[in-house]
Amino acid sequence: MAAEPLHQAALDALGDANRRAILEILAGGPRSVQQIADQLPVSRPAVSRHLRLLKNAGLVVDEPVGVRRLYALRADGVEAIRAYFEQVWGDAAARFRLAAENTTTSERPDG
Repeated sequence: MAAEPLHQAALDALGDANRRAILEILAGGPRSVQQIADQLPVSRPAVSRHLRLLKNAGLVVDEPVGVRRLYALRADGVEAIRAYFEQVWGDAAARFRLAAENTTTSERPDG
């Protein structure tokens, strides 16, 4: 991966519904390309392309097992996304809470 933060490449990769579905499948444990393809409405070559993109984005890793490769979630890639959303939404929630606590009843639309 280039100099861009891990979460940026990962978020870009998650822009596709099939790639999100692949991550959901891999949340259940390592799978081969065929095992993943069997659960999706796309071809095995398409799954391979999606996995390559997810791997380049730092979200999955692969390991050779015999004549096939097993794909699994990459913990630090998934953690980077979680931390990003926690930061963004955590900051937003804190600002909302602060605004709500500092709003008097007469300033509220229903008050």
